[in-house]
Amino acid sequence: MKKYDLIIIGGGAGAFAAAIKANELGAKAVMINDGLPLGGTCVNVGCVPSKKLLWAGEIVHLVKNHNISGIDIEVKNIDFSKVVEEELALVDKMREEKYQKVLENMENVEFVQGKAKFISKNEVKVGEEVLSADKFIIAVGSTANVPHIEGIKEAGYLTHIEVLRIKKLPRSIVIVGAGPVGLEFSQMFSRFGSQVTVLQRGPSIFPHTEPEISRQLYNILSEEGISIKTNVQVKRVEKSGNEKKIFFDAEGREEYIEAEEIMLAAGKTPNTSFLSLDKAGVDIDSKQAIVVNEYLQTSNENIYAVGDVINMPLRLETTAGYEGTIASENVLTDSRRTVDYNSVPYTIFTDPQIAGVGLTEEMQMKDMGTCACRTVAFKSMPKAIIMGRTEGLIKMIVHPKTQQILGVHILSPFAGDIIAQAMILIKNKNTIDDILNSLPVFPTLSEAIKIAALSFKKDITKLSCCI
Repeated sequence: MKKYDLIIIGGGAGAFAAAIKANELGAKAVMINDGLPLGGTCVNVGCVPSKKLLWAGEIVHLVKNHNISGIDIEVKNIDFSKVVEEELALVDKMREEKYQKVLENMENVEFVQGKAKFISKNEVKVGEEVLSADKFIIAVGSTANVPHIEGIKEAGYLTHIEVLRIKKLPRSIVIVGAGPVGLEFSQMFSRFGSQVTVLQRGPSIFPHTEPEISRQLYNILSEEGISIKTNVQVKRVEKSGNEKKIFFDAEGREEYIEAEEIMLAAGKTPNTSFLSLDKAGVDIDSKQAIVVNEYLQTSNENIYAVGDVINMPLRLETTAGYEGTIASENVLTDSRRTVDYNSVPYTIFTDPQIAGVGLTEEMQMKDMGTCACRTVAFKSMPKAIIMGRTEGLIKMIVHPKTQQILGVHILSPFAGDIIAQAMILIKNKNTIDDILNSLPVFPTLSEAIKIAALSFKKDITKLSCCI
């Protein structure tokens, strides 16, 4: 039996960050992985490949819809299979450079390929081998949900994993779920030429953002030709030749739609079922997520957990990585570091993008009984006017007394880049006056932050461009 200071179960962002920190601290550690290839979701079946395809679709759309007088260009040909081949080649390259080589350079960290399960509070079994450690970090991620839909398995479906590998563009596709994955892929497929229908169980797409932003993105996607049906419940699927019939309830009526492919984008389930966590004294919640405290410590004081497998908010690549670093430091040095989830931004990589950080209006109303908030259309942004991209919005939420910035939510091109400024403002507890005393470059989309702050003090329609 091999003995280690730390056993890390998983091979994605959280696991690698934990391993890097453990290596820096000089701990004898081992990483055990039997899920996705090294790198986990992000590099293999998440951020890297999906954003490559989204960018390709955005290029196609931009050529067709640049709206610049005097420029006449066209898309002569789209070879979807070549686009996918380039995407997969990028995955291979980044997996090797950012994960395999990184692992090889960690002198204190071993790697074991295999499925680990606990056999006691300080031992795991991998195949026939038993490994023990004083401390553990669990970072095994999650798996796409397959909702209970009659006939779905017989008819066949795609998840975010398989959809990244198909070489033939589907003529039509139904996407079940209007969260980040469903929205991103709906626009990507539509821009390449597929007929796309999105079926959403709730009353709105991506309900976690501000309602006006959600409505505006709904309108934009609909104008691009994507059919979005909300308040529907998918009931069953039938195979009909080369097509699939998807039956759903819509406000008490049964309807159906035919499509060549079905993609399921209805959330994820933490990968805890195979770990035998009961033998380690680790509690899980009703959604199979590992319950952790603010220090990422489980009900077993020597076992920590990070990433998609835990019950914390904002399951993002960067969050998992940061959690991995903090968990490794906490478990190995008895420090008490935490994650300020309120200052962690998110982005949905549609075009325009949705990005947000901090409180929403609903959250502030719940906490304070009032909302000091302003929404500004990008029709007031000089750079947006120059680009012909005035469809965006920015909403800012501040403390009603101190005017501290509490939340920023954006719909615009490059919103994911702009939101980084808001992240720092919220993290550093800056106020409206701090923003007004700053000098952003003109003309840039990042001016939206200052213009939103100005809207609390002045009528921005009566201001000149260079404010």
